[in-house]
Amino acid sequence: MPEPSPLRIGVLDQSPISENFAGPDALRNTLDLARLADQLRYHRYWVAEHHATPMLACAAPEVMIAAIGDRTQRIRIGSGGVMLPHYSPLKVAEVFSILSALYPGRIDLGIGRAPGTDQTAAFAMQRDRRQASPDDFPQQMAELLAYLENRMPANHPFARLAALPGRPHVPEVWLLGSSAQSAIWAAEAGLPYAFADFINPEGASYAAMYREKFRPSETLNEPRVIVAPWAICAETDDEAQRLASSARMTRALLNRGQLIPVPPIEKALKFLAENGSNADSAARPRRAIIGSPSTVRKGIEAVAKAYGAEEAMVVTITYDHAARCRSYELIAEAFGLAGQGASEIYPKTL
Repeated sequence: MPEPSPLRIGVLDQSPISENFAGPDALRNTLDLARLADQLRYHRYWVAEHHATPMLACAAPEVMIAAIGDRTQRIRIGSGGVMLPHYSPLKVAEVFSILSALYPGRIDLGIGRAPGTDQTAAFAMQRDRRQASPDDFPQQMAELLAYLENRMPANHPFARLAALPGRPHVPEVWLLGSSAQSAIWAAEAGLPYAFADFINPEGASYAAMYREKFRPSETLNEPRVIVAPWAICAETDDEAQRLASSARMTRALLNRGQLIPVPPIEKALKFLAENGSNADSAARPRRAIIGSPSTVRKGIEAVAKAYGAEEAMVVTITYDHAARCRSYELIAEAFGLAGQGASEIYPKTL
């Protein structure tokens, strides 16, 4: 058994939809994986928010968080994240206040600025479509924190609205990002910061800037960083590379503006063979940690060290649900987490 790592390990689940399957299948897979992550002793489980894509199913993290909470016992659960520009800060505060009351001490509210969709879908989500919504994320975030932390000024017209239904329970708020601006906002607000390395692998300097500029707040005295890398783990490096072909094909087509469900391995291998070195070309290269348990542990630890992160939340996409579960089981074993394995739930022959 490997030596336990001081690094906390979590799961960031994008609820991928595989070819020949549908959204409900992906959502059920998320519930299965969350239950498994709880048994494997992962530290947290976050679900992402995406809209109008054939590849990712979760458009309502708060709904999935409630369902996950009912099926798990100890793991922290939350949003990675709620795309705040789509919503009223009061509504988000009320929803996560209720979730915190239902699952005390377990709820995280990760908030982000990105739309999680294209411009058309983002505009369709607006209640008032007479003009584009203002770019006022810092003000939205400040209002949200004032509700959650019960520090709305007494003379503010919204002051009474901070009497949230789930008090005294509140979520732990994280700011998500993949840019320098998000690092600055997290530092100025005194919030913990989660960086999407799977989107932008050049974020170590932003994490350093966050720590340098961090201002202690009422809820956090020192900076805290989560890094979210993309990884696939299998029994061997070769098998992991084979499993990764499905995600490589989706990424290659995404770079061309084509959104597809996660393809089967054989279809992806054929596509990659036919497209050669052009298959993975992109304006911004992305990091992928792919291999056996020892390879993946070393890769995740190296990324976390570069970011000065206390925790890594792993993003994994495969065509086969059992392969994704097995990947997370092997990562848990590699990091010395203690818990029931996927081999007791899913077959090892995939």
